[in-house]
Amino acid sequence: MRNELDQQLASAASEAQAAAQTLDGSAVAPSRNEPDTAHPSASVSPQAPAEERPRHRCVELGRAVVITSGKGGVGKTTVTANLGTALADAGKRVVVVDADVGLRNLDVVMGLENRIRKHSLDVIEGHASLDEALVRDRVRKMLALLPAAQNRDKDEIAPEAMRALVAELQERFDFVLIDCPAGIEQGFRNAVAGAQEAIIVTTPEVSAVRDADRVAGLLSGAIAPKLILNRIRPQLVKRGSMLNVDDVLDILRLELIGVVPDDKDVIVATNRGAPVVDIAGSETGAAFRRIAARMLGEALPIPALSDRSPWFARMFASLPFGKRSSTRGS
Repeated sequence: MRNELDQQLASAASEAQAAAQTLDGSAVAPSRNEPDTAHPSASVSPQAPAEERPRHRCVELGRAVVITSGKGGVGKTTVTANLGTALADAGKRVVVVDADVGLRNLDVVMGLENRIRKHSLDVIEGHASLDEALVRDRVRKMLALLPAAQNRDKDEIAPEAMRALVAELQERFDFVLIDCPAGIEQGFRNAVAGAQEAIIVTTPEVSAVRDADRVAGLLSGAIAPKLILNRIRPQLVKRGSMLNVDDVLDILRLELIGVVPDDKDVIVATNRGAPVVDIAGSETGAAFRRIAARMLGEALPIPALSDRSPWFARMFASLPFGKRSSTRGS
């Protein structure tokens, strides 16, 4: 009897211990194949292994710089072509974008007019891919041109479309240089739409400086523009017949990143469809290369331009009979 009683007590104790463990939940592990519905957290799937997780590409976007002026004929296209060339020579992937729809000239300055098959509007309208429209430079593989349409109108492009196009180019290139058309109408709005930086080009003429000031006012707030003073003639500045650098800076109050002298080399290079930076000994070409270096962060001083008029002209001007007298009959 005693043995039977002991066995019954032991059996009851064992069942009670098992029941307690079941209620506590510590003795029951959820199956890998069956979810544990008792705990809400069990319904969340475990983190995927590293090789199965989606990979997000971190794309470092290039710099989009619009080159503008307001006034036409101050040399924006020449500046764009030569800065693009100098930056490509520095090892940067560069695309120059002609935003002057209907009046494109950047292809001529770069000597690529015979290689154009598609243009930016073809890309925007879905008639061509970006690769089909881009024209690689003949010499520099790091430099490309995106031409504008020659027989279309600026109003056919919306700023939003231009912004998307520039953003796509920024994923491929280190620099996107946008050659802005003259004026402040639709073409200007399209050109600046996708840019995060701006360079204003002006010449030391009152009308050009006034237009540059107007453009700087339109850009203020969104973009802090920098200034290139183009076509300086030291001999005219010396005679007081042309505004000097300080005069222009007092009016515009912009950060100056370069002064480019007026030089016949620019005309020669443009007619050849070649950049002036390739002309050995050209002071203008050297000025463009220094500007490109400053865009890359180099702290280069802006040198004073020398008077490059012929020696006999300088000598004649220094002689008494070479100077015009202010009085008559003396």
